[in-house]
Parts: sequence; C-alpha cells; structure tokens
Amino acid sequence: MSVDAPIDTSVSASIDTSVSASVSASGAASPTSQTDRRGRRAAAILMRAAARETVSTLSRRAGGLRRTDADDHVPDRARHLRTTLEELGPFYIKVGQILATRPDFVPDHVREELGRLNDEATAEPFSAFSAVLDQDLGAHWHKRFAFIRTERPLGSASLAQVYRADLADGTPCVVKVQRPGADRAVLGDMRVLRRAARLVTRFMPHFNEVIGVEAMTEVLFDAMRDELDFTREASNMKAARKLARDYKRISVPKVVHATPRVLVQALADGVAINRVKDDALTPKKRKEIARQLIDFQFRSYFVTGRFHADPHPGNILVSPDGTAHIIDWGMVGRLDRSARLTMLGILLGLARNDAEAVARQWTRMGSSTPWSNNTGFVQDLSRKVPLWSNATLAELNYGVALMSVLQYSSRRGIQVAPIVSIIGKSLANIEGSVRCIYPKLKLTTSLSHTLDGVMRDLLRAETSPEQLAQHLLDFLSLTDKTAGHLQAVARDLASRQFTVQARTNLGDPITHGRSHR
Repeated sequence: MSVDAPIDTSVSASIDTSVSASVSASGAASPTSQTDRRGRRAAAILMRAAARETVSTLSRRAGGLRRTDADDHVPDRARHLRTTLEELGPFYIKVGQILATRPDFVPDHVREELGRLNDEATAEPFSAFSAVLDQDLGAHWHKRFAFIRTERPLGSASLAQVYRADLADGTPCVVKVQRPGADRAVLGDMRVLRRAARLVTRFMPHFNEVIGVEAMTEVLFDAMRDELDFTREASNMKAARKLARDYKRISVPKVVHATPRVLVQALADGVAINRVKDDALTPKKRKEIARQLIDFQFRSYFVTGRFHADPHPGNILVSPDGTAHIIDWGMVGRLDRSARLTMLGILLGLARNDAEAVARQWTRMGSSTPWSNNTGFVQDLSRKVPLWSNATLAELNYGVALMSVLQYSSRRGIQVAPIVSIIGKSLANIEGSVRCIYPKLKLTTSLSHTLDGVMRDLLRAETSPEQLAQHLLDFLSLTDKTAGHLQAVARDLASRQFTVQARTNLGDPITHGRSHR
C-alpha cells in the first residue's frame, strides 16, 4: 500500500483527554463520572465565555459608549457564542446548527452567525485516527487499501474525518473515521443536557408546555445517535440509494464496508454545490438538479418518512456530468405516518395560499394549551402566507419562513411537535443548497410537480394489506366504543338519570336534566 504520509499507530497527544471517562476498578467507563466530567467541562467553558462577555460589557460602559455604539458589538457576541459552541464540542455544534433555524427564540443576527457552524472543523493529524482503524478493521487494515491519502483529509467534521483512498483492487473510495472519544463525549453531553432540560421543565413549566424542551432534546438525541454508529449511517445510505434510483441527477454513494466507527464508501466525485462555477453546467442541468433535489427530499418527508436532516451545501457534491451526490447520512430524521400527512398538509396550505389550512395542520402536528389563541394564530399567518406562497428561493428562505411559524405559534400558546426542529433544519439546508445552483426555483411549484408521485405512493401505501387491516381494526374499535356509549346513554335515559351540563363564561355550571329514584 502506498501512502502520502507515514501512518503512525499511536494516538495523538493532542486529543482532548477530557473526553475520556473515569475508569472503574473493572476498567469500564462510569457513566455518572463521565457525565460529571462533561458537566464540569461545559460549565468551565461557559463561565469563561460569561466572564469574557462581562469584561467586554464593563469596558464599554467604562468608556462611556452610547447604546448605539454598544450595538456595534452585537455581532461580536454572536461570534463568541459560535466559538463557544465549537469549543464545547460536536453535540453543541449540532445544537447550534438547529438553533440557526429557530427564529422563535433566536435573534436573526445570532442565527446568521450560527449558520457558519456548518463549515469544516479543524483537522486532526491522521495518526490520531490510526488506533480507531486498528480496533474496528483489525491490525492489518492497511491491506484493504492500495492507497490512502493521509496528509490531508477530504473533509473534517465535528465527529469524523474523511480520507481519499483506493481499495486493494484499485476501486476509488473514501474512508470516514470517527474522531477518537467522540462517541463518549457526545453521550456525556447528552446526559448533561438531559439534566438541564429537566430543570427547565421543573422551574419553567409554562415555557416547557409550549416548547416541549425534554421532548425536543430527545428528538435531537435520536437524530444524532445514528452519527455515532456508522453501521446505522450505512443503513440510511442503502435506503436512500433505493429512492435515488428514480432520479437521473441524484446519487447516493454505495457502502463498501461499515463498522461502528469506520465507514468505507464509493467515491463521490464532485465539488460542493455552492462551489459549482457559473459556466460548469448548462441552465437546463442546473434546473434539473434543483428540481430533483427538492423532489427527492419531499418524497423522503412524505413517503418514506426517513430524511436527510443535514443536507447543507457541503453534503451535496456535484460532478462535472451534472450528478448531485448526497453524502453524510449520519443525521437522519424520521416521521411517522401521521406526522408525514400533517407536514404535507402544511406545505400544501402554503402552496395554495391558505393561511387557515396551514394554521390548522400546524396545530394538529402539535397541540393546544389552556391559554392557546388559535384565532390569533390564524390572523398572524394570514399576514405572512400570501407573501410566502409564490416566492422564489432567491426571494425567500422557506426553511426559515417555516420555522418562523414557530414564533407565532409559541407566542399564541400552541405547543409545537418536537420533530419540527429537525424538519426545519433539513428544509432550510436543502433549499439553501438548491439556491446555490438555481435560485429561480419556486418551492411551491416544485411541490406541485412532486405531488402526483407523492399521492400515488401514499395511495399505494393506504391500500396495502397491512394498512387495510389497520383501518378495519380502527373501524371495529370505533364500533365497539360507539355501541358502548349508546348503551350507557340508553340506560341513563331509562333510569331518568341523563344529565346535560353547560358552562357559561360568566357563571357557574348550569345543569339540565332529571334524576328520579
């Protein structure tokens, strides 16, 4: 095997030892001590960030800056938040990426800065990953490859690095290797954040009833767990490849071999979609790529229920022949049947300029609280939906527009389904990628083109033997319940104990009926 740099099997000393858990007498990591370590580490980083911001604020006040002058430092605060999340580690970077699509409680200037968290992470030397390859592929893993470029990774993300290689038979491929200790770090951070979510639930019940902090964090955890086990990512890729067969311009790399921390896949030759040169593709190819990417994503949402949650420009590579390769299937969202139909109803309402339908489906996806103002929510959307329904990607960020509905629903006391955060991130990313190559595309027009195929697939699913059996069971269950209720009412009428109770807005309950013994 030829290499561009020596392969060192020792683990780099530069790896953050805080990732390691305390080791018990048996040699196994203690989850409790691990959580405590991650919690102390996070607290220390946050305290340093808070101290830095405090010193900066005091300095500005001591300098006698006016409020307008102090406002000039707002971008600095947003940048410090981004760098703090990067220092906290992979899990918090993902949290920041999701917050970048949450206008309901994140200001615009902060969301813009957090959007930069999609950029590549600092690369570690290959020697830091050799031990992972030894453990997952065996001591003689290098015999699997004729060549591997070790001096510079193809990509460096928060959880892994990717290297260009050739298999022993000469087939081009890439090797994705998880950063040492990344899984322990993320799982430890999950436990820390789970504790924080419980505190929010306990001390901020009103906020939690609308936002659903614990449920939202669990949805994020579920989406990220696939990133910690590359065999799950390989499963996601295989399912996506099956869907991609229906598209001329879409491709998903083939999995060659997968272990929990190493993924070998076919080479996706191309450049990031936001780096495609103006003269590299014809307008026709650009339009085809854009439409098929949106169609592929819509069918993932509404038909298969398994969708790429992180399709930002770095994860879509366009080859010279006009093929868009969708890579990095670690972070994947999942929708059940009810959520798929409701999400489709929201986008259809948007396409039809029907604010009431959008509000109704959105509320159905979540739930109302005792203080919900559904009428006010419809009024909020009636001012916005007409502006959104016919805009191009150059004119409107639909992902952010969709997530801004959260702002209105939260303000009106309507609880939002936790999965909306992942959907919003996914939609914002895919449309941002498509905007790079064909900004004239209208999302609502694409939805109309996609609808025929989606409805056929949904109809096929509804008439499957399994679904017909479910419908029959639901009908029989409803029949039994209805019969039971009617029998109970009949007994009450027969014994003259039937009572109707109504409540006015001003007085006590008013009861009508008779009860004779």
